[in-house]
Amino acid sequence: MAKKRAAKAARRPAAVYGLAGIRLFNGAAGLLAPALLINRLDRGSEPNPAAVYAFRLFGIRTVLLGLDLLTSRDERLRRGLREGVLIHTSDTVTAALLGLRGQLPPRTAVMTTLISATNTALAVRALTGGRDGAGGGR
Repeated sequence: MAKKRAAKAARRPAAVYGLAGIRLFNGAAGLLAPALLINRLDRGSEPNPAAVYAFRLFGIRTVLLGLDLLTSRDERLRRGLREGVLIHTSDTVTAALLGLRGQLPPRTAVMTTLISATNTALAVRALTGGRDGAGGGR
């Protein structure tokens, strides 16, 4: 039985593992080192307590979403992947708008937008690209 579960998990599209890894890494960083992340967005100032709270809040969300990609199967996995496309698209649009409005330095805005766009692309690929039934609308 454990072998059968491992075989099903191993057949996920590579994009699922990539996206899960990114979510776990970024979520853990948000939880454990929010000041480091804030400094990358707003260099030279003391981290705002509200920003620390937001990074930790979204850090746990992101860790749980990453774990869900690794542990879910069938319809629950497909639902998580569909939701991921929406989540990462929203993140991409937000990063781009912050840059266009001058609320982030240009280089930071470009980097955050590219990172979020990469996550969006991985989410789309994970949803549409597998032969295991996780993607492709099966």
